[in-house]
Amino acid sequence: MIDKAKGEWDGEERSLFLAPMSGVSELPYRLLARECGADVTITEFTSSSALSREVANSWARLESHVDERPFIPQIFGGNPDEMVIAAKMLDETADIIDLNFGCPAPKVTKICAGAALMGTADDLVAMTESIISEVNSPVSAKMRLGTGAGPDTVLDISTRLEGIGVQRLCVHGRTLKQRYSGIADWDSIANVVSSVEVPVIANGDVFDTKSARDCLEATHASGLMIGRGAIGRPSVFAEIKVGLGWMQQEELPWADDNWFASDETTRIFQTRKWCWNRYIEIANSTTGLRPKWMMRHAVAFTKGLPGAKKVRMMMHTHTEPEDFAASVTNYLEQGCSES
Repeated sequence: MIDKAKGEWDGEERSLFLAPMSGVSELPYRLLARECGADVTITEFTSSSALSREVANSWARLESHVDERPFIPQIFGGNPDEMVIAAKMLDETADIIDLNFGCPAPKVTKICAGAALMGTADDLVAMTESIISEVNSPVSAKMRLGTGAGPDTVLDISTRLEGIGVQRLCVHGRTLKQRYSGIADWDSIANVVSSVEVPVIANGDVFDTKSARDCLEATHASGLMIGRGAIGRPSVFAEIKVGLGWMQQEELPWADDNWFASDETTRIFQTRKWCWNRYIEIANSTTGLRPKWMMRHAVAFTKGLPGAKKVRMMMHTHTEPEDFAASVTNYLEQGCSES
């Protein structure tokens, strides 16, 4: 269920994870990412307080599907009792329960949750130990290097979490203070990899084949987690696998004869069109089309493409979700023929 820790990376295949991102990694997008090459997906990070109070909108963030295995819900919170309650409520359906100690968002850190807990190591470890003692599911944790207000704490916390039974760690190579600025510190992730026996997943500044190769060479991590690089580009997982020789270009689900015969710009349009249409198909068969989700993904899918700003303005004129979805498809189809 959880990859075994691996030694030095020598080019062999390692797992690619879609990061848990609020407003991005809802169920249809996670299933799409799986079809596009992601090996593991994790739900949007969800408040343990809301789950313990059975808030319907929060439970909706943890929808899953038979095709999503392992199913890994991620929870955050600053109240240990609520974290235990939420974990116990998820225990029966989860394959792995992931704990968020990495989110830098002020609304999370102001309640001493997420990355803020990297500054209170004893509380973080005690909370995790309480959860592990109450659930049967394996427990994993996602962290940052520290808060940035003092020495990094990730190495100490990682060894302590391993000692109490956490079975996989993911480390984002930035501090809470950095949020997403600066350059991810892969050397610090490498220090964690070499200091624990459990699998460590590297996160931060992986956007393409080159950065994936460089990160694995620098960290020797058991896998890579991709967040911002996968927003609007679920194809990034398969593209990395092709670039690293882990799969053949002919295996790309969007690679038909027209795709192979096209130039680079046309391929981008064709790939995004395939991904967008497949997202709509998956949404229709699972959660239904939800305008808020579609709008966010439509903006991301069209970002950086010629004429995207104009078409995004036109999207707002459609009142029916089916018409909205079709307008994005039409734009991408037109791009395939004009580029």
